[in-house]
Amino acid sequence: MTLPSTNSVVTFGCRLNTYESQVIKDLVTQAEVTNTIVINTCAVTTEAERQARQAIRKLKRQNPGAEIIVTGCAAQINPKQFQDMPEVHRILGNEAKMVVESYLSSEKTIINDIMEVTETAAHLVAGFDGRVRAYVQIQNGCNHRCTFCTIPYGRGNSRSVPLGAIINQVRSLLDNGYQEIVLTGVDITDYGQDLPGKPALGQMIRRLLRLLPELKRLRLTSVDSVEIDDDLWELIATEERLMPHLHLSLQAGDDMILKRMKRRHLRDDAIRFCERARRSRPDVVFGADLIAGFPTETDEMAANSLKIIDECDLSYLHVFPYSARPNTPASRMPQVPHALIKSRAETLRQAGHYAFQRLLQRLQGQTVNVLVESTDAGIIKGKTDHFTPIIIESTAAVAIGDIVKASITGMTQNELLGIRIA
Repeated sequence: MTLPSTNSVVTFGCRLNTYESQVIKDLVTQAEVTNTIVINTCAVTTEAERQARQAIRKLKRQNPGAEIIVTGCAAQINPKQFQDMPEVHRILGNEAKMVVESYLSSEKTIINDIMEVTETAAHLVAGFDGRVRAYVQIQNGCNHRCTFCTIPYGRGNSRSVPLGAIINQVRSLLDNGYQEIVLTGVDITDYGQDLPGKPALGQMIRRLLRLLPELKRLRLTSVDSVEIDDDLWELIATEERLMPHLHLSLQAGDDMILKRMKRRHLRDDAIRFCERARRSRPDVVFGADLIAGFPTETDEMAANSLKIIDECDLSYLHVFPYSARPNTPASRMPQVPHALIKSRAETLRQAGHYAFQRLLQRLQGQTVNVLVESTDAGIIKGKTDHFTPIIIESTAAVAIGDIVKASITGMTQNELLGIRIA
């Protein structure tokens, strides 16, 4: 993990953090500071925070002259854990990290009350280092209070980026050569509820695609199955530029656990969502977040989460072993033994692996579009419209960021194999 003496940003966690880390790189450059390492942390699990602290110690050992700034959700929610570390030079909250003055300040800790923030400032990002797809923030924060989650206390309440700022950001990225845009936020299906006229997510996307016909590929991050508006349903059915890959904020497949999580949906809501989306667009594929070993989870409840993988035909799983977060209602519920949590997480991951293999098998023989991520000696690596990794043989030269067609000829455990076609 040794980094050069120039400024660097190390990112943990979600795609929103990925976007914000690029903003941070630009701000550090504007501030004209040198030999600075910014750690953009995540607080979704105890393990994520532990990894951040471990990285801080390691980076300081390897870069003793560097000044280390810690920011992100873990810094916002629990700054003391970093204040006690001698390696840390400065701590910035989630609002402070997005303004250049914070990187010029001599204050040790700059953290405001995130719940008082009512707007999300737009930042024009020219590009993303080492990435062929670009992330655009459309929303931040969350108005819901799931019993296991501390993220609202790191991000604040839901607030949306106005359409004009989104269009300017996307247009700038398209002008810089990006062909795939990913709309990101904390709870993107809550988009627009704080804006004049309350434009829903689907309405915003419809206008974005109409105003930017040159945008070829658009993706969404995690969506909530019970918050899909009519415009978004129509786009799923009719808009080819909206990629056929939807990731659900599911968390569990058992109704009692979902109620104890204080989620907004039940298992049938998720199943009906997937059925409707598949009727609207038969080639759509689904991913989902699942938490293993939530407090009070019995074997039967865990089995319901396992069964929903097949019932929703999920192909991509993000499995999280339950991690008790301080001061959350779930942390005060009867806990599942750690060994059992670990075992249930492994069972879900194995089921997810088999589900992904079934997706690869279904795609055999098809012709797909591929966004090129790397190329070397006639071998192309990239992602299909379904976000499936693929390795392609090609005799013609291509550039990173191009979109090419390929015929799928085989598969491995982790990816498709194909040949480029004209």
